[in-house]
Amino acid sequence: MGNLMRKISVILFLATLAGTCTTFAEQLDNDFNPETIIHDNSNQLQSIPLLQSLKNINNNQEFHAPYVQDLKNHNAVRSLFVESQDLPMVDIQLTFNAGSARDLEIGQGLYGLSNMAANLMDEGTEKYNAYQIINAFEQSGAQFSIQAYRDMFIVHLRVLSDPKKLEPALSMMLEVLNHATFKNNSINLAVSNTQVGQKQLKESPSRLMSIKFYREIYGSHPYAQPITGTNGGLKKITSDDLKQFRDQFIVAQNMNIAITGKLTTKEARSLSKRISAHLKQGGKAQPLALPQPKTTLNIVHIPYDSSQGHVMFGQLGTTRNDPDRLALEIANRMFGGGFNSILMQELRIKRGYTYGAYSSFSFSQAPGTFSFSYSTRQDQLIESIKVAYQALTQFVQKTIDREQLEETKAGMLRAFPNNYSSNRSINAQLGSLGFYVHSADYLDEYPKLLEKITAEDVQNAVRKHLHPEQMTLIVVSKELNKTNLKDILLNHQQSEPLSPKDSAPLISSQPIQTIAQPKAEVDAPAQSQNDKPALTSNTAPY
Repeated sequence: MGNLMRKISVILFLATLAGTCTTFAEQLDNDFNPETIIHDNSNQLQSIPLLQSLKNINNNQEFHAPYVQDLKNHNAVRSLFVESQDLPMVDIQLTFNAGSARDLEIGQGLYGLSNMAANLMDEGTEKYNAYQIINAFEQSGAQFSIQAYRDMFIVHLRVLSDPKKLEPALSMMLEVLNHATFKNNSINLAVSNTQVGQKQLKESPSRLMSIKFYREIYGSHPYAQPITGTNGGLKKITSDDLKQFRDQFIVAQNMNIAITGKLTTKEARSLSKRISAHLKQGGKAQPLALPQPKTTLNIVHIPYDSSQGHVMFGQLGTTRNDPDRLALEIANRMFGGGFNSILMQELRIKRGYTYGAYSSFSFSQAPGTFSFSYSTRQDQLIESIKVAYQALTQFVQKTIDREQLEETKAGMLRAFPNNYSSNRSINAQLGSLGFYVHSADYLDEYPKLLEKITAEDVQNAVRKHLHPEQMTLIVVSKELNKTNLKDILLNHQQSEPLSPKDSAPLISSQPIQTIAQPKAEVDAPAQSQNDKPALTSNTAPY
């Protein structure tokens, strides 16, 4: 209350000194238009009644999800459409089931195939060279991009809704998807560029840690290798491999279409029909195999000479369509999803071990991952690992705090409209809805589904899916005694509640076997992992 009164006093003083005052609402609506300034005189102070406008702020303002239409076309390609008449623009996203998880279906060891296809597809076709392709999009005022992810291969086109602009851009997009030539000189250039990425990789302990984490979690599963590929894998890729990938996976029956913008339903349906009819029809990709989870605590050390130690805990998670997904998203927000999370409180606020520690779930076709990571000083490394592991263990064992649960759900609900704050963000949401076969009304139903989640739902999901004793721990540091660290973690799993205290660092006095840093000659990832979803907002449901 005292802070509030001080703020009001400052406002009154500034308003009197300047002789002007406007309400917050007027400032926002008029963008500080001088004509809206209210002039004061020495005998009458107008600030007090204007401050009463603060009482009228609506904290319960409702935001409505866009109306999503599930269009039907003759080629049975799912197409979702949201009409938006605000701007004369159209966003089109084609989402293929053709991410890096499909690389090995073309040939053994071809890691990075889908990513290379995405990077080289607009480098030239049988009719047009790279310059002509770029020029065609520029003349239409269009933005065109292709990106490979772990599950998805995404083609995005943004262009004016004027048919004179839309038609040529659309035609060139289809030309690129159908007739990319993948010339050898482009492939050789892409391969040579990997040497630069390899040098950068050695200088980034966090990237080394992330790559090793995926390999440890997934083993021989297609998710194990970086999306960007490996040096050895990229050297094996030929033009014929890329064309086979295109002809097998970049096909109508292996995609869904998302359309957002200034079109009528009839126009959107016609557009969907044209796109699906002018691509090779092909067939759907086969379901991915299930990875095998770890059954014991696994500690991996990567030696790295740095003043900072880098830590990553994680395990196999679950799929995008798991009924527990929403409860796990809530759990993640509570444990390590923000500044007020348990992980941040224990590692930063109470002890000052790190600037930031965050957890995340990745939900995908095959089971994704749960992980959390941070960096800290070498002399605090062991104690911070102990605290982090114990925080997770207690989060799994203890009853979910109902007050924290309601605050978390309220925060997620407030942030949810960010997922459809623009045509492009809506378009990305539609692509995910189509790819993971969710209903067209999911965005509208999301707040209701969120509201139904109870503390028991979250607790059951956490205990079903999170297993501290089966975690994989990646540590990048100068040295580490893995055996002693494992004993410490397992012995303290059922220990007393966490309390801030200092502990001397545990450093091995004997040489131990660790994982050597990758050399340029070995089959090491060319670049870091970059598996971001189409919509990068941390609050997105997809």
